[in-house]
Amino acid sequence: MQALPLLLIAGLSLHACGRETSSVLPTVKDYPRAVQAQAANELEALPQGSVLPVLIGDYAVLREQLRAGRAQ
Repeated sequence: MQALPLLLIAGLSLHACGRETSSVLPTVKDYPRAVQAQAANELEALPQGSVLPVLIGDYAVLREQLRAGRAQ
């Protein structure tokens, strides 16, 4: 479960491209490093079997898909 917080941090810290983007897709919100660190700590503190890491992983994938769509 230790790799998931790292994926979360990596996913949240990526920045969108500077190119002009489509107005159809929403902008991906950037989170300050302190918020990302707190989220990673809280994620690691969850009890075994918690479903939240799965949901957060899905959210990270969605954010990456939005970034990729806006970069086109």
